[in-house]
Amino acid sequence: MIEAVKRAIGRKGSMLVSYSGGVDSGVLAVLAQEVLGEKAHCVFLDSPVVPRVEAACAERYARDLGLSFEIIPLPVMEDSRFTLNSPDRCVFCKKTGARILMSRARELGLACVADGVNRSDLAEHRPGIRASSEEGIVHPFLEAGLAKPEIRQIARDLGLPFWDRPSSACLCSRIPYGNKITEEILRRVEKAEDLLHTRGFRQVRVRCHGGLARVEVNREEMADLFAMHDDIVRELKAIGFSYVALDLEGYRSGSMDEVLTSER
Repeated sequence: MIEAVKRAIGRKGSMLVSYSGGVDSGVLAVLAQEVLGEKAHCVFLDSPVVPRVEAACAERYARDLGLSFEIIPLPVMEDSRFTLNSPDRCVFCKKTGARILMSRARELGLACVADGVNRSDLAEHRPGIRASSEEGIVHPFLEAGLAKPEIRQIARDLGLPFWDRPSSACLCSRIPYGNKITEEILRRVEKAEDLLHTRGFRQVRVRCHGGLARVEVNREEMADLFAMHDDIVRELKAIGFSYVALDLEGYRSGSMDEVLTSER
């Protein structure tokens, strides 16, 4: 399993890793450095759609693991095609990001840009994967045939501190398609999720339907959330929401995409 990934990395000769600090890109970054040494480099693309806690964790992990690492701004909020929030918004973000990464790779003399896309990602609505591939981004985990559980197992075997880190996603995934993306909405969602994390909820999404916060947590944690619902409602209203609702289906990745499936 791990050897297949190393072979896929080694065939590239040198590599710039699109690094987010999550399990997938984190494992790729560590293995790229092990296989390629100084011919591996990581770039974190930072923008308002990235939760601040995720950005801080990514930087800390990179420093602690001794990765060659830098942060480059991603000006995605300047693109109205993205902020209008169509179901294909990720295309515009990924293409802009890919071009920045490819340019940086050329400056450093690196042969390719790679990301942590894997087989599990192909089961969801991910137009950004196609966009990245069109721009020349390579996917070593796909080449090795690996899915998310196998990547987590590699991370655990390597003793990486983020092996069981919950899946994350850009803050735009909390906003229904067709609702314009603004920094004010992004910050409101981020504050709400930070609040719930401090309350002990590990996997959280606060989907923003105008003035309504639709809260997703794991089903086994719903009773805990309901037990403190008075405090949570008060605090989320203080952040700017008018109504607070618990989604009885619980947390699931890509719940905003369910409307796309129902319309097909």
